Amino acid sequence: MLSKEAQKEWNIRFWNGFKNEMKSFNSSNGRRINWLTYPTDIKHMYLRMVCEKDGVALQFDSQFSDQGIRDIVWEQLEELMSLINVQMNYPSIWSRGFQTKEGLVIDRISWKLNNVNYLKEEEWPIIYDFLKNRIVEFDKFHQEFKDILINLVD
Repeated sequence: MLSKEAQKEWNIRFWNGFKNEMKSFNSSNGRRINWLTYPTDIKHMYLRMVCEKDGVALQFDSQFSDQGIRDIVWEQLEELMSLINVQMNYPSIWSRGFQTKEGLVIDRISWKLNNVNYLKEEEWPIIYDFLKNRIVEFDKFHQEFKDILINLVD
């Protein structure tokens, strides 16, 4: 087990490596983008990359505190499900009413790669490839359909 300081250093090295891996990729709209803090342009909707000892995931979270808005957004996402699945070219996990460690109830679509460990540097190329492919695929979908979601919540 790593100390808190060693864990921090490891995370910095890992994410700097991923950032370096992504620097030649622009968003599908042609703009340069900071992939580590992907801008969904929708308040309370977030794209997160999660790395743990037993796998990695890309997560698209809907965190509206208003249940009615969350319901409307989720219904729209379900209508777009087949398009999302085709674009992502990877199995998705749809979690309605997911409870986070912090106790928030959210809706989440995620794409997971199990049995990799970001604490093993030799597995970084596999993890980077997975995250790169998923986030670029997500970006293509999101750039095409984000206005639909924006109009629902504005």
